[in-house]
Amino acid sequence: MKLALVGILGAALLTANGAAAAVRGHLDTGDLPAYLRDRGEGVSTSMFGTYIQKGQLLVYPYYEYYRDHDYEYAPNELGYTQDKDYRGDYEGHEWLLFLGYGISPRLAIELEAAAISAELETASDDNSGLPASISESGIGDVESQLRWRWTEETAKRPELFSYFETVFPTQDKGSLIGTTDWEFQLGAGLIRGRSWGTTTIRAAVEYDASENAFGLGEVALEYLRRLSDTWRVFGSVEGTGDEIELITEAQLHFSGKVFLKLNNAVGLTSKAPDWAPEIGVVFSF
Repeated sequence: MKLALVGILGAALLTANGAAAAVRGHLDTGDLPAYLRDRGEGVSTSMFGTYIQKGQLLVYPYYEYYRDHDYEYAPNELGYTQDKDYRGDYEGHEWLLFLGYGISPRLAIELEAAAISAELETASDDNSGLPASISESGIGDVESQLRWRWTEETAKRPELFSYFETVFPTQDKGSLIGTTDWEFQLGAGLIRGRSWGTTTIRAAVEYDASENAFGLGEVALEYLRRLSDTWRVFGSVEGTGDEIELITEAQLHFSGKVFLKLNNAVGLTSKAPDWAPEIGVVFSF
């Protein structure tokens, strides 16, 4: 499946036939209608405040740190028999690579892969037999998305888009890291640009093969604002179920083809990670 996705991305690049010549710089939006000046003409991606145009390839290597002093876990999810929730102390370091390509003005494809090292200090009252400390490293989440724009925004109506996400199993059952079974999400959202900024609202339904169950997926309210020719800021409240985070980001654009992303997530509920900062550089080709 992963090879097929890489093949699709490669084929799209080969058939672009000069489309990249028409790609705008990320903040080269001064001559666009006011509702597009924060974000430009591209299709929305899963990377916060980042849009992709036809013929554009985005490469985003980045690092993310996780810290959660009340991480919820159950021993039966980690290879032991006891089915009871505990709270432990979790720390993780993740190195990720995101690739995105704009196949057309309506369709984009994404692929993201991670390597991670994580450590869990189990709860003092955990009597399941789990060791006091668990450390693992290896392949983290590997996922892909198809992004589709149904209608472009106009002065009178918002943009409507959908996305389909596949998360591939990368680890055996009982692992602290990665994904142990197939996961899917189907989502949709609306984007509206105004004089004071651009807002996006989105929601998804998800299917978890390990539980053979459907449920409400990620829900988010986002805000994006172009401050100048070099700076753009982003804010979001998002989450799944009772795991809600506040996310902020500043983007420093060195040129139309390179920009720095400085991201920070803070948990608003006890089941969300306490703190998850992220830093990386987006390259456009």
